[in-house]
Amino acid sequence: MSRIRVAIVGVGNCASSLVQGVTHYADADPTSTVGGLMHVRFGDYHVSDIEFVAAFDVDAAKVGLDLADAISASENNTIRIADVAPTGVRVQRGVTLDGFGTYYRETVTESA
Repeated sequence: MSRIRVAIVGVGNCASSLVQGVTHYADADPTSTVGGLMHVRFGDYHVSDIEFVAAFDVDAAKVGLDLADAISASENNTIRIADVAPTGVRVQRGVTLDGFGTYYRETVTESA
């Protein structure tokens, strides 16, 4: 069966939790109840079938980093539940379509 290929737009706290969660639950037993997940399997897919293939952000501190490093860079402050190995996915500069907030701009540099 093929994998679920995921591209992340905005490598913030939610993305950090998602990437860490996929790492944390990759070896979860599909026949048992696992705290933190409703289902280890979704149809024929297991959590470990999720593959991150691209990531985009506008924060200069994240652009160019491996996704594993970017999830804990800059303003991200999610509780760490898993050590994520390098993914080989480099965070690319995304397009600033929905603005760059006033308060966000006070602490973050927008990537060129």
